Amino acid sequence: MTTPGIPNEYTLSTTCFGSRLLNIQDQVFAAVGMGFRRLELGLAETPPSMDGLEDSRRETGVTLPSMVAGCRDPLNGNMAVERLGSLVPEERDRALNSVRRHIRLARTWNCPRIVVRGSKVEDPELRAECAELRRRWEEDGPDPELREEVAALVERVQHSGHKHIEQLCRSLHELSRESPDVTFALEPGRQVEDLLGFEAMGWVLEDLEGTGLTYWHDVGRIHLRERLGLPAQGEWLDRFGSRMEGIHLQDATADETGLPVGSGEVDFKLLEEYVPSSAERVVDVADKHGRAEILASVRFLLDHGF
Repeated sequence: MTTPGIPNEYTLSTTCFGSRLLNIQDQVFAAVGMGFRRLELGLAETPPSMDGLEDSRRETGVTLPSMVAGCRDPLNGNMAVERLGSLVPEERDRALNSVRRHIRLARTWNCPRIVVRGSKVEDPELRAECAELRRRWEEDGPDPELREEVAALVERVQHSGHKHIEQLCRSLHELSRESPDVTFALEPGRQVEDLLGFEAMGWVLEDLEGTGLTYWHDVGRIHLRERLGLPAQGEWLDRFGSRMEGIHLQDATADETGLPVGSGEVDFKLLEEYVPSSAERVVDVADKHGRAEILASVRFLLDHGF
């Protein structure tokens, strides 16, 4: 795995390694073996040890252009960083402190961008409604009536979550003011109970326009929302493409994300038309897929001019 592959210009998310490689040094050499010279520190059940990072970077020239907030926390349910919009002061403080810890690490590793994901609505009744609607969707499949219910529920989630969105804006403004040297990029939610839907994303980006807050597109998340009858990839890209800092590249079907690029339903020709040339392009397939699928994703992207 340490033999350098043909270099490419994409970034590889460390999420792709899962539990196969638990040391960042091994991940760096594995990435170089596939041709990557850029790594995003992504989420994993168990964060990798960062021992040997500087040595492996000096040897390979690999850089870390982005990290996902929470990547240094084990995935054990709700993550602290996802509570930046919480109305519970103690929860919001925990979230802020977790992001600040990630900022300190980002500076140490010369990582200029932090991807921030939103939080779910805290109202227990709304969350229960969302869970029931997901169950019906999974069991019965899509139909026009169910799509209408989804759209109505998402609208209620976003409007009932106004106070959460205000808290999220305060948190992001505070972090941006404290750390002007770091670029924060906001990524949409994937489920109906996620606060950062289409309209809410617009509210936050407009409210924090002067802070340098940017948008991070996730192909799989938006595809799932699109299949629920919510705004499609093109609508997100048309509205927020000018603020796009990066994109997580993966394929998806109606009920699965993280697929190798080219193996699902996503229209990558449409994406290629919208994504700015300056956007960070991160290959982010699920960890059940291995080297062959990652390289196939790169070949597909190159073959289709992405």
